[in-house]
Formats: sequence, C-alpha cells, structure tokens
Amino acid sequence: MPYIKVIQHDEAEGRLLEIYDDLVKKRGKLAEIHKIQSLNPESILNHMDLYMTIMFGQSPLRRYQREMMAVIVSAGNKCNYCVTHHGEALNHFWKDQSKVDQLARDWKSLELSDSDKALCQYAQDLTVDPSSLDEEKQIDQLKQTGLEERAILDAALVIAYFNFVNRIVMGLGVELEVDGGKGYQYD
Repeated sequence: MPYIKVIQHDEAEGRLLEIYDDLVKKRGKLAEIHKIQSLNPESILNHMDLYMTIMFGQSPLRRYQREMMAVIVSAGNKCNYCVTHHGEALNHFWKDQSKVDQLARDWKSLELSDSDKALCQYAQDLTVDPSSLDEEKQIDQLKQTGLEERAILDAALVIAYFNFVNRIVMGLGVELEVDGGKGYQYD
C-alpha cells in the first residue's frame, strides 16, 4: 500500500482528471507510478515528458537497449515494480521471457553483442558504484564497441532516469498493478 495519499482515477477532478484521461488515451492505461504523483499533477506531466524523451525520443540507441538498461538498473536497485514493467517492455522486443528474466538475474551469462554488454556494464556500474566510473574503464569501452558519444549520453540519461524512478517507487511504496504491469503501448 502506498505510503502517501493517492487520488484514484475515479476520484480525480479538474487538471488531474485531464492528465489521467490523457495518459490512458496515450499509454493504454494508468500506471501506479503516475498515480503516486497525484498530489502534484504537474509533476506527472513533467515526469512523462522526461520519460518520453529518454525512452521514446530519437536516439542512436535502439528502444530495446533502453529497456534493457532499465531492467539492469532496476534489478541493481531491487525495484521489482520497474523490473516487471520494463522487463515486459523488453520482452515486447526480444520475444523471449526467459532471456529477459536472465537479464535481471545475471546478465553476464547472456549472449549479447559487445555494445549491449558494455551498456549493461555501464548501467550496473553507474547504479551500484557510480564513484568507480572512469573514462578509460567504462566510456572508452563503450566507444570501442562502436557507440558514439550521443549514444553514451543517452545511456547515462536512461540510467539516471531509472535510478530516479526506482527511488520514487521504493521510497513511496508504489505497488505493482493487479494485472502485473501488462498491457501498455511499447512502440
């Protein structure tokens, strides 16, 4: 149960109701991560703008790579809500639930491209020990796999974003939806 008051869709009025209705129209349904911000409706809009830019905006990173890093970060933070949601999104692209599950448990045992391995390592390092990062160790490795600097920036944005969201989820007691987080629009 959430640690703070949450205004449900059927209780929403005014601006909050408009925001909720728009989210349902665009995303297919309303997520608990949106509802936890119901006491500050404009934060939902700003959050969604950031999310859409980072996860769906134009980038040299492919959508599956962004979802893959979301799972790595969320697994590193032990955020089941985001592992479930973004594992579902990743499975939309990979179409292999056992591979997605393995990614969350032990990504190093998976057969991934060199650039995907480097992105996973970067996501793990920046999440669990950000002070250990250095240009030679992580950034040069990303570049050696063919990732350009814009892709590296976008990877850092995805990783930072999910560390931010994981803390909202865990810090405010956001629980997984009854349907297990299924049914969102991923493309």
